[in-house]
Amino acid sequence: MAQISAVVLARNEEANIADCLSTLQWADELLVLDSYSDDSTVEIARGMGAEVRQRRFDNYALQRNAALRMASKEWVLFVDADERVTEELVEEIKLVIDEDAYAGWWVPRKNYIFGKWIRHAGWYPDHQLRLLRRERATYDKRRPVHELVDIDGEAGYLSNPLIHHNYRTVWEFREKQNRYTDHEARMLFENGERARPRNFVLQPLRQFRWRYLTLRGYQDGWRGLLLSSLMAYYELVRYWRLWNLQRAQTPSTFF
Repeated sequence: MAQISAVVLARNEEANIADCLSTLQWADELLVLDSYSDDSTVEIARGMGAEVRQRRFDNYALQRNAALRMASKEWVLFVDADERVTEELVEEIKLVIDEDAYAGWWVPRKNYIFGKWIRHAGWYPDHQLRLLRRERATYDKRRPVHELVDIDGEAGYLSNPLIHHNYRTVWEFREKQNRYTDHEARMLFENGERARPRNFVLQPLRQFRWRYLTLRGYQDGWRGLLLSSLMAYYELVRYWRLWNLQRAQTPSTFF
């Protein structure tokens, strides 16, 4: 039977790591790639039976590629520290990894945000390509955040979701989005895109309309409204940071 490595990337995850690893004890190899935590993440992980390796964090794509090289089993399942694997998902994974048809599997996620499962506004099913044949997968180095996987072969879709305890507070949402938008603005800049005056109005409006109306965020009540508004705001922030990069390169121009 095919074997599987469960891999968790972590830094300062002492509040999450034990609960995460408790849902991965079934794996043939349990690996935590730690980015030199200064809390008790490493000690907790080792106490849960995980092999802990450490590597300085540069970006998510390179960190996941490093983890792929460290893992030793045919299949790798990437799980974040704030995610949990259900028994139903475990059984489905055990069935599909013996199939030869696919080089990877997309896993749906149930995102719990501000204390509730968010079913709309783009947060479900939120498929993630997390179950991979190790030797047939690599992460695109050009995507440091919201990383993309290049796989040699086809990918299938699992039915049972990961449980993702996502943003618990607005402050936590802001902290993560501030990091993401900084990376995303740099990616846009490096790809030759430039901010235009209309982007500061049209892009946030499009983002809000897409999430709240097209993806029916209104069906999640005040949380759907808040999330759609926050994502629209960070669309504005992304283009503001892109504009700042442009100004740094050519200070004499406004746009």
